[in-house]
Amino acid sequence: MKILFIFLFCFISISTFAQPDKQKELESKRIEILNEIKQINKLLFKTQSQEKSVLTQVEDLDQRINAQENLIKITNRQANFLTREINNNLKKIEQLRDELSMLKDDYAKMIVKSYKSKSQQSRVMFLLSSKDFFQAYKRVQYMKQYAKYRKEQGESIKQKTIALQALNTSLVSQKKQKQVLIAENKKAKEKLSKEKNLQEELIASLKKDEDKFVSQIRKKQRTAEKIDRQIEDLIRAAIAASNKNNTTTTTTNTTASTTFKLTPEAKILASKFTSNKGKLPWPVEEGIVVKKYGKQRHPQLPNVTTYNSGVEIATSPNTKARAVFNGVVLKIQQLKGANRAILIQHGNYITVYNNITTILVKKGDKVITNQELGTIYKNPTTGKTILKFLIYKNDTKMNPADWIYKM
Repeated sequence: MKILFIFLFCFISISTFAQPDKQKELESKRIEILNEIKQINKLLFKTQSQEKSVLTQVEDLDQRINAQENLIKITNRQANFLTREINNNLKKIEQLRDELSMLKDDYAKMIVKSYKSKSQQSRVMFLLSSKDFFQAYKRVQYMKQYAKYRKEQGESIKQKTIALQALNTSLVSQKKQKQVLIAENKKAKEKLSKEKNLQEELIASLKKDEDKFVSQIRKKQRTAEKIDRQIEDLIRAAIAASNKNNTTTTTTNTTASTTFKLTPEAKILASKFTSNKGKLPWPVEEGIVVKKYGKQRHPQLPNVTTYNSGVEIATSPNTKARAVFNGVVLKIQQLKGANRAILIQHGNYITVYNNITTILVKKGDKVITNQELGTIYKNPTTGKTILKFLIYKNDTKMNPADWIYKM
């Protein structure tokens, strides 16, 4: 019985510790999504007075709808997890009650038996009636073991009662938590339904003038491509200038024209940059990605595909762009059709911070991680403050989401 109790107690303890870890993981994800929704509302929907195009409204609503759908999914997972835990706890409670009843019944019988033979005289007679010293010794040991067993049975009842009370308390808490999650999910679904209805109305107006909106998207794409070419030209020119006086390189002319020839110090810096892949800080203090890297099909205009050379991050007005790693200011350039871009070199890696107005650094400056570089431009028409952030290895574009922490 004692071994069974120890096993059961260990099982309950392991389960009790394991489940909060899973609960914490799910709750952490839910809080992340709630914070994302807050940022979306703050950065994309705060200034309702701004005149947004239908296209922009649809894109902004997409951000919020996706976040709401993710919130509903994670909340459902939490509620389902709690349902399983409640059912498991009910089974454990039933099992504990059965075992507690058996223990108490056994203990009661033991107490009755002990009471019948409790007198000191009967104990002495029990010892004196021994045939020899060895039998008397064995009887003394038996009485000690019996007393010890009584004490252990009492302690076992106490511990099982405590475990039962803890499970009952946990069950009440879990049921309350589940009800809260269900109520929150109901509100989230109602809000999501309203958002989708609004989006459907906007999409209907999009479809009426589809040719016009497709033309607008393609015009923006051509402008973005021109800006990309300017940045790529700047990087190639920087590589050429860096390698111009290099006579020791053994690389081919083609490779030399597209690859930085690094000093030992620059190699170390590049190596450190590489080792921090996936751990680099965001280039803004707070923000949300409104356009991802790479080719993307427009969600409402499936015949339209766009390409983004970096990521576009919405942030608060007057926010400063920050260096994501130690490096040197390679170039500050006014781009045609855009604001200024700051290029920071990290060995053979380059990070680009585009759409900057006020500049806080100059060419050749050494910068450190999280150092402010300049103020991001706020568009007076849309009211949005957007930083376009790019990462290159030599002249090859990289996906910033692979490098920035939790992007």
